[in-house]
Amino acid sequence: MHLSEIHIYPVKSLRGISPAFWSLDSLGLAQDRRWMLVDDDGSFVTQRRQARMALVDTALQGDRLWLRAPAMADLCVAEPGEDAERMQTRVWRDQVRARYAGVEAADWLSEFLGESVRLVHFPDGAERPVDPCYAAAGDRTAFADGFPLLLISEASLADLNARLAQPLPMRRFRPNLVIGGTEPYAEDRWSRIRIGETTFRVVKPCSRCVITTIDPETGVRGKEPLATLARYRRLANDVFFGQNLIHDGIGTLRLGDPVEVLGMQ
Repeated sequence: MHLSEIHIYPVKSLRGISPAFWSLDSLGLAQDRRWMLVDDDGSFVTQRRQARMALVDTALQGDRLWLRAPAMADLCVAEPGEDAERMQTRVWRDQVRARYAGVEAADWLSEFLGESVRLVHFPDGAERPVDPCYAAAGDRTAFADGFPLLLISEASLADLNARLAQPLPMRRFRPNLVIGGTEPYAEDRWSRIRIGETTFRVVKPCSRCVITTIDPETGVRGKEPLATLARYRRLANDVFFGQNLIHDGIGTLRLGDPVEVLGMQ
């Protein structure tokens, strides 16, 4: 088994980048979901509400974020400094005092989306604990839905695609880490793994939402893959695909890193 893909999403719910290697810090993959869009009330905005977010590309250049979208001039946004305005923001039930990225970014994103939004940044030193039902003391994340990392195996997607009329790309599911060389859904049975030199706890299956039904090329919603997943990956009122991870230390991950199962559920 090996690490076959790495994906970073600098801005929550916008397009990601796929490097050959990347570092882990205390919050997860460095610079992953450190930025977020919020509405005028400070509530997080994602593709669940704004499917056009799927069309916005991101890139990182040092402490600067680049945004690109159809019919818009490219925008470079500097990471807000300590003197930046602070905003009370909300991700689900969690409150975060985030740094406002300024009027230019807010206007650019609002124009493209057709809705008043602001871009905010997760400050260094901010605390957003992971759900203690699944985490250890000190486990934190940034603007991710709930956990630092999401893992999916290539074989699981291949099994799902064999059931679909139209195969879907892995990016529909927005994983951070993709594993090759497994059986389908092998990750469901793992409790602890090592990738390269770093160990991870496999803490919770990932329940999937309508974002998976949005075509990342067009921003158009459909019915799949949720309709098919509901037939064989449903538990109570949710469907599950992929596993949430919490890392046990910092380090660097590289494509091709060996993956070792250290514990099973």
